Amino acid sequence: MTGKSGLGSRLSVFWYDPISVQCVGACRPGEVSSTVDGEGPTIPPSMSIRLTMIRARTPTILVTTLVLLLQSSGLMTEHVREMEVSEGAPVGTRVGFIGDGSSSDSGPPYLIVPVPGSAVDSDLSVEQTTGEIRTKVPLDRETRSSYSLVAIPLSGENVRVVVRVLDENDNAPTFPSAVMNIEFPENTPRDVKRTLHPARDLDLGVYNTQRYNIVSGNTNNAFRLSSHRERDGVLYLDLQINGFLDRESTSSYSLVIEALDGGTPPLKGVMTVNITIQDVNDNQPIFNQNLYTASIPENATVGTSVLRVHATDSDAGDNGEVEYSINRRQSDRDSMFRIDSETGLIAVNRPLDFETKDVHELVVVARDKGAQPLETTAFVSIRVTDVNDNQPTINVIFLSDDATPKISESAQPGEFVARISVNDPDSKTEYSNVNVTLEGGDGRFGLATRDNIIYLVIVSLPLDREIQPNYTLSVIATDTGNPPLHASRTFHLMVTDVNDNAPEFEKMVYHADVLEVTDPGTSVFQVHAVDRDEGNNSALTYSIVETSATHSSWFKIDSRSGLITTKVHVDCETDPVPQVIVVASDSGLPQLSSSATVFVTIHDVNDNEPIFDQSFYNVSVSENEPKGRCILKVSCLSDMAFPLYADDIVGPFTHTHLIRRPFTCQECLDTESEVSCSIPGAFRFFCGPVALERGKLSLVSTSEELIEVLVPVYKTEIDG
Repeated sequence: MTGKSGLGSRLSVFWYDPISVQCVGACRPGEVSSTVDGEGPTIPPSMSIRLTMIRARTPTILVTTLVLLLQSSGLMTEHVREMEVSEGAPVGTRVGFIGDGSSSDSGPPYLIVPVPGSAVDSDLSVEQTTGEIRTKVPLDRETRSSYSLVAIPLSGENVRVVVRVLDENDNAPTFPSAVMNIEFPENTPRDVKRTLHPARDLDLGVYNTQRYNIVSGNTNNAFRLSSHRERDGVLYLDLQINGFLDRESTSSYSLVIEALDGGTPPLKGVMTVNITIQDVNDNQPIFNQNLYTASIPENATVGTSVLRVHATDSDAGDNGEVEYSINRRQSDRDSMFRIDSETGLIAVNRPLDFETKDVHELVVVARDKGAQPLETTAFVSIRVTDVNDNQPTINVIFLSDDATPKISESAQPGEFVARISVNDPDSKTEYSNVNVTLEGGDGRFGLATRDNIIYLVIVSLPLDREIQPNYTLSVIATDTGNPPLHASRTFHLMVTDVNDNAPEFEKMVYHADVLEVTDPGTSVFQVHAVDRDEGNNSALTYSIVETSATHSSWFKIDSRSGLITTKVHVDCETDPVPQVIVVASDSGLPQLSSSATVFVTIHDVNDNEPIFDQSFYNVSVSENEPKGRCILKVSCLSDMAFPLYADDIVGPFTHTHLIRRPFTCQECLDTESEVSCSIPGAFRFFCGPVALERGKLSLVSTSEELIEVLVPVYKTEIDG
């Protein structure tokens, strides 16, 4: 290569360095061409390198042109000389000699060729004649960690010199910002991580960042740190939840975190992490009281304030804002009161009435405004005070089975009739201030009480429904006001029947007549009984006591009407006056009954001819039979009470009646005068009526009698 030298001339410089290849071509004053890192391609063995050394813009320009032809045969060799110097070394510190430790180096002087951009000229002093290298300025490894130059001795063998700057712990770990702000929801689970800005340390190895610590602000150890180093050598930092967060306990944290390197003593950097705990709706409102009480007169106008409830919510924002309402499903369905949703002030919404309701129980709800609102309740008891005067009220409960006003006539003194409660709406708790009295009942009822609250109507005297079936009673309640007011309750008490009266016949004995020729079913007689009871107790049935001795079986009776009729044909000859015993029974429990006797006279009809005991009588009598002596008895039997007659009596005879019964007739024939044998007797007896009976001929039975007077009998009297 040929070149010319001179001011303003344009030169080209090329060189080769195994570590770096720098090409400076077509350089103008002030221009520096691009530099390629030493990891670039190597020069092929057949490549020639032209080295031009210039000194531009100076009065003297020295141009030395070296043309090195590098062949693959290795005619030219290169040696590497490495040196070290601490970055904290003072200015002028000897780094070393280029030729030290090299046997092949022919020694100084050296042609020094700094690697462009390596700052050898500015930071190091290289003595060409001796090869000594010293520091020209304080070195900083973090700014430049190495210097490179090429020293060419006269022998032409290149010596590549690398000066490495050794690290010292002269840099503390540094966070990118002194303050970092982060947020955590208070319901964040344990062990959740949040990446923090890591500290960076320009030093190397152990002098780099080694660990992080929380210096202060970690209340209750709520957080912990974890770290890990990645391939870039940075120790990355994470903040982890160590427990459970509660914004209501601690709403924020200010953690002072330090980063320490491995020096002795270690250097450190500090960062403040401000942690804000975000609220979640995890707290329900809380009333300052569980129960509120108030009183208000019943004449309070609509809109009158009653009381104010207050609840707080420890959450924040909408989660902590409380609104109030009244639970209408559980209380105050009539909307007697209203509540201000923001202030909690309860006021009268409708006119009040002490007598209708003296205590109002409200269920008040406090609800927050969270997305999923939480609520709580409190109870409000509002007592309405009376300002009016009202008469007492009376409530009567009858103690009968069907709760109607009645009492059995069998009730004994002391038994309960009704339960009476008395109330004065103006003073519901002062029952004793009401006086209660009972009127009516003729003294047979009274009042009893133990506490002047509940009264009982009781039976005082025995009752008899048959004497008085109903009573009118009045309960009167009088308060103690001025003037006193009273109320009364009147009810009609019915005395119910018990079966305490037996049926009663009009007579104990009845007489009836019937012809013996009557047909079965003929009416004979109708009996009637009465029962002073009522209902089933007075419902009567009739029956006949059947006995063979009285021939009651000839008759029957209608159980309802009491009509006696013939059941079969009756027979006067068998029993002219049969007896019928009639029983009247009621339908009560127990059943009561009574009886009466009916004598039925059966009237005979002329249906049987009288019968003499003999159709012909023949008797002998002594002629000296004394007068009045009965010489013959004649008997006649008849179904009817017919007389016995004698007719056509001949001789000194007459007849007298011995027995005259309804169905038997006896006559005695006796002497009327001295009997003479020369005068025989004869006569005829007949039995039966001598006249027509009901337009019919009577039946007559006759019997003839012949009396024969015997030979005289002489009676010898012997005086004695």
